[in-house]
Amino acid sequence: MPVKTETIRVKSGPDIDIIEITEQVARAVRESGMKSGVVTIFVPGSTASVTTTEFEPNLNRDLKKAVERLVPSDIEYEHHKTWGDENGKSHVRASLFGPGLNVPFREGKLILGSWQNIVVLDFDVPARKREVVLQVVGE
Repeated sequence: MPVKTETIRVKSGPDIDIIEITEQVARAVRESGMKSGVVTIFVPGSTASVTTTEFEPNLNRDLKKAVERLVPSDIEYEHHKTWGDENGKSHVRASLFGPGLNVPFREGKLILGSWQNIVVLDFDVPARKREVVLQVVGE
């Protein structure tokens, strides 16, 4: 089964940033020439994640508030004692969401719901430049 791998780059803002990448993933699938299969979207690192959501400003605010309630910024994390980098919350948040996602495709098109978008969640404290690995597998 053929495999094509490519990397896309995104820039994020500080703390919790939600970056929509659906079209970049769809383009990688189209350009692969494959008609059916699966694309894996993976963000290397331990302070960012990949998931799906409806990419809409109010829902983005809701998601950020929910993450803050689940993993608050204003508590001490043991990780801070190890490195002193004050991003323990970032690691915990990324661990809960996970670094990757698999999305099937057929007829060269991603199989997503009407309002479902692929997003990178960057939880790190400083703004970052991220690489996202796309691996298209299919026929």
